[in-house]
Amino acid sequence: MPITPEMKAAIGTRSEPVVWEVERGEIIRFARAIGDPNPLYSDEAAARRGRYGGIIAPPTFLHAYGAAPVDFEYPPGIGLDGGSEWEYFQPVRPGDSITVTASISAVFEKEGRVGRMIFIERDIEYVNQFGDLAARRRSTGIFYDPTESDRPTRNG
Repeated sequence: MPITPEMKAAIGTRSEPVVWEVERGEIIRFARAIGDPNPLYSDEAAARRGRYGGIIAPPTFLHAYGAAPVDFEYPPGIGLDGGSEWEYFQPVRPGDSITVTASISAVFEKEGRVGRMIFIERDIEYVNQFGDLAARRRSTGIFYDPTESDRPTRNG
């Protein structure tokens, strides 16, 4: 499962934008679902007294807003979530219109316990209706082919 020239050529390729409308009820339900009692996420009266002047979304809220797929051929085999790194720039508020785009930022190989693995990094940007970058996420996918593994199995 080597990195193909097409994979390398896709670095920098951007997805089509996807626009999401942020609703107050979504923010409140999300905060309840993650068990975060912060009044900034659910109590309008308390949030108005805070530094943001009203309800804002929890930082992890944007994870629910996906990007369109990038035109990219992912490797065959098993894919794993290698984690995400986030940067936050603007609070997300009810009524915001968030445009999400993704791009392939890196493709590289590493050897691991399961053999050769391909790592694919995607940069996802969340921009509000004013053109302000609200957040950026770097997401890492890990792909490997279990049939290529040199690792012995339990039975052999």
